[in-house]
Amino acid sequence: MTPTLKLLLIEDDASMQTALQRALSRRGMEVVGCTDGRQAVAQWSTAQPDVVVLDLSLPGLDGLQVLELARRQGLLTPVLILTARGTVGDRIMGLNLGADDYLPKPFDLDELEARLRALSRRRAAPSTETGPSQQLVGDLRYEKESGAIYHRDQVLELTPRELALLQTLIVKPGHAVSKERLFELVFPGETDVQYEAVEVVVYRLRKKLSHTGVTLVTLRGLGYLLKVDA
Repeated sequence: MTPTLKLLLIEDDASMQTALQRALSRRGMEVVGCTDGRQAVAQWSTAQPDVVVLDLSLPGLDGLQVLELARRQGLLTPVLILTARGTVGDRIMGLNLGADDYLPKPFDLDELEARLRALSRRRAAPSTETGPSQQLVGDLRYEKESGAIYHRDQVLELTPRELALLQTLIVKPGHAVSKERLFELVFPGETDVQYEAVEVVVYRLRKKLSHTGVTLVTLRGLGYLLKVDA
């Protein structure tokens, strides 16, 4: 039996909120709603959802501010931005702040459901790597059973996309992985996302690794690899 997907819907339009709650509930999801930006992060922490749907045009704090605050507080739930503000600039800013997917309004309900379930599966998917249960690269430690990556004894706070990318590189230290391969693993089945989106995830991840003694290196024409600092 498929587990119920717990969804936090942060949307200030009352009619949209009600319609989506009813439609997604009929599709087997447990939906908690929130309409105010200032309440959204507290609700996010309390609800402990599998996926968050986040509108950008919110009262109090807008959606991008909510996302930034949540990530700073270590809330790593996958986030799908759902908004009428469908400009490239908004999309890039959302990805930079830690969003995992983006669907402009108006949208198809079947596509929304498919994207939400894909984000949930990606978060829950166990590691498929074989061999030793741990992978060490400098002071980074990848626990394959849990999927977590540690710097010394502290878990690195990564978004699901950042984690998927780092997991791929850490099992092949010193070996380049192509942008195309990373795209397949970090954005599986997402045909409307460009390869350049990998660069956004790399940029964010590189900043988070800056204090670890391990550097994410770009090899032009070959891809990316992890290197332990001298």
